[in-house]
Amino acid sequence: MEHNETLHAPQLNQSAVDDGGEIDLVEIFYLFWGHAIQIILCAILGGLLAFGYTRFLVTPLYQAEAKLYMVSASAGSMISISDLQLGSQLTSDYQQLMVSRPLLEDVIDSLDLNMGYGTLKGMISVSNPTDTRILSVTVTSSDPKLSCDIANELVDQAVVYLPRVMECDEPNVVERAVIPGGASSPNYARNVFLGVAAGIVICCAVILIQFLVNDTFVTADDLARRFGIQPLASIPEADLGAFNKRLKHKK
Repeated sequence: MEHNETLHAPQLNQSAVDDGGEIDLVEIFYLFWGHAIQIILCAILGGLLAFGYTRFLVTPLYQAEAKLYMVSASAGSMISISDLQLGSQLTSDYQQLMVSRPLLEDVIDSLDLNMGYGTLKGMISVSNPTDTRILSVTVTSSDPKLSCDIANELVDQAVVYLPRVMECDEPNVVERAVIPGGASSPNYARNVFLGVAAGIVICCAVILIQFLVNDTFVTADDLARRFGIQPLASIPEADLGAFNKRLKHKK
């Protein structure tokens, strides 16, 4: 059966790029549509690689949180407006002092931790929710019990250390840390999503680059668009049967 050689090329052609160098987005869309299976396979592969990396190479981390209330009543009386204002003004100072070297070294000595000040400081995050006088102390480590112990010991030491340094009333412990029931990271869903997205982007980029560097003319429209002439005819590719076999035999 005869068929035109220009009709069976597996790729699109230069018709997607006009003389001004602009890309025809519609044809690019059909380019990706024609490679949908490859793109889907790359997306699945990217998701599987991301899941495997997260599952076997990333260490789970656990977070434990304790809270301090940075206001206490003056001279044992009821809390006044001045007490509230003072607590708000000193919150930033408390945040810095919570990760100060003397306080963290006391925690290390009390728990007999096998780590230095810098390592422990990197495990601690101190935050102040907006419009509050509460400090949230979060400890992150690969051991859930260790995270809980450090968080509780830190707030216990802070209750003694902060008033001594700032010469103010001691803060109140609002909430003690508990052993976390599950890991806070890694996030499997997010990592798999990123892996799928990366697989799609990489596959589409490779397909697009291969398409843009391919300067082969596939259809008559390519010649008309590039040179401004319309081809009058095309030479078909045909199977000549026995004649073709005899010609090959002579060669």
